Amino acid sequence: MLSYIFFVPMEKQSKQLIIYTDGSSRGNPGPGGYGALLMWGDKKKEISAGYRLTTNNRMELMGVIVALENLKTENIPVTIYTDSKYIVDSVEKGWLNNWIKTDFKGGKKNKDLWMRFFQLSKKFKIQFKWVKGHADNPYNNRCDVLATTAADGQNLLIDEGYIEQ
Repeated sequence: MLSYIFFVPMEKQSKQLIIYTDGSSRGNPGPGGYGALLMWGDKKKEISAGYRLTTNNRMELMGVIVALENLKTENIPVTIYTDSKYIVDSVEKGWLNNWIKTDFKGGKKNKDLWMRFFQLSKKFKIQFKWVKGHADNPYNNRCDVLATTAADGQNLLIDEGYIEQ
């Protein structure tokens, strides 16, 4: 009996893109930052940036947005792990869809970032998973280090959307 072993190139294998994100604000509002870790097979990419004046929720969202903006392939499954109930509940419980329908009436904040996320979300098959922050998840902890280091850094960016609120 003849048997064959087929080696499928990595790009042809069905893989799941895993993203971990975190946001930080030193004061709320205050200097802030985000961190993201993108993992595809054995490849990893870290992204972070800091802002002069922002909020924790804005940085949590910014981490997700920038991670998605860094993806070069669309229409792939993406699992995003975050310790932000604000993000997970807003998307998974349908709050974001309601906010969009009502044009964010009732004092809903961060419209600029939510709309940016919403447009990006159409390009991917996104599933959110909540993880406990500051616990035993090394990827979430790494994103926390990226976010806080960015918030404490020099040459902080201006969060234009926050200033307009």
